[in-house]
Amino acid sequence: MCSLCGVLGGRGHWTESAANPDAFPERATGVPRRAERQARARLCQPILRHHGLTLAEWGGQAYILKSATGRTELVDNLSELWAAAERLTGRPCDPLDEDLLASLARTADR
Repeated sequence: MCSLCGVLGGRGHWTESAANPDAFPERATGVPRRAERQARARLCQPILRHHGLTLAEWGGQAYILKSATGRTELVDNLSELWAAAERLTGRPCDPLDEDLLASLARTADR
């Protein structure tokens, strides 16, 4: 199967309430899968921006991770995101990096 067919017919990740409603019984109403994925992408932006990357949800099935130089990777879920980010940047994406934490704190203070 080509990768495009795999993406278009991909199954949901266990963290998505739309794909696994039994795991999220507190949600009285369902959240559309795409809306849930777009919200996740927005939450990741400040961290990825620190590394010169951006993330966009693509068709409710995948995310497109882009570097400042135009390199891209398609990732299915957030557990694949960080390895892809490290491949695109060529360096570790450490969540405890002091510069990252300072940048996030400055953003939160605004």
